[in-house]
Amino acid sequence: MVPPPETVRVSHRRVACDGATDIPGGAALGHPRVYLEIDESGYVDCGYCDRRFILVGGAADGADQSLLPDHGDGAGR
Repeated sequence: MVPPPETVRVSHRRVACDGATDIPGGAALGHPRVYLEIDESGYVDCGYCDRRFILVGGAADGADQSLLPDHGDGAGR
């Protein structure tokens, strides 16, 4: 498996992604804002940009990200 393009460690199970948080020019260069929920696996991937959100202290925190399968839960949950 290939590691995700970007990983973000977060402290809350519910996260939002617009694909442009760190891009100069903002949301015009990203994707529609989606809300994702991290489950017991400890991580979730954005279905648009593949950004991976890892829950600090969760099951995936500190794991080799290239060994974890893609895990998205879609928008609006």
